[in-house]
Amino acid sequence: MLRSSMMRPFLAMRSIATKATGIEIAEKCLAAKKASGKSFDALATELGLSNAYTAQLLLGQAQLKAEMKPKLAAALPTLTEAEFEKMELCPMRYYDSDILKEPNIYRTYEAVTHYGTALKAIINEKFGDGIMSAIDFHCTVGETTGKAGERRVVITFNGKFLPHIQQNAQDNTAPSPDKI
Repeated sequence: MLRSSMMRPFLAMRSIATKATGIEIAEKCLAAKKASGKSFDALATELGLSNAYTAQLLLGQAQLKAEMKPKLAAALPTLTEAEFEKMELCPMRYYDSDILKEPNIYRTYEAVTHYGTALKAIINEKFGDGIMSAIDFHCTVGETTGKAGERRVVITFNGKFLPHIQQNAQDNTAPSPDKI
């Protein structure tokens, strides 16, 4: 949890949204979504975004880009210019640790941690030493039908592979503090 004294440098920057701004935007956006009668999937299709990114945007966890503003204004006409301005700020991405107590979140977290070692081994085998980006990343939530006819959740993580590098001194373009 960020203390208010830690937030002061961020608050001085007009391009950074606070956690409170994100919560306020989420409330306004979710009310606008409800008023529109549209699902995240329907909004995502209208906006040309993934459903997970659309949800992030409406929950104050992603920045509204200028080119997306007219589409969102058309999709959710009850949002105001002031709300769009707040959505255009760099969001303060955060999570409340209590969210891990929510069963849907907990089970998703459990699945990732349970399969984590196996996922790492397969990624390393296929790509080498590195990680999946969560910045150059797409996430979608879908649905399929199981063998017994049951509804099943499909979560797709599509992230750019980022190889770990060998840190060769001659490749470091930033001067070391002891050389300045």
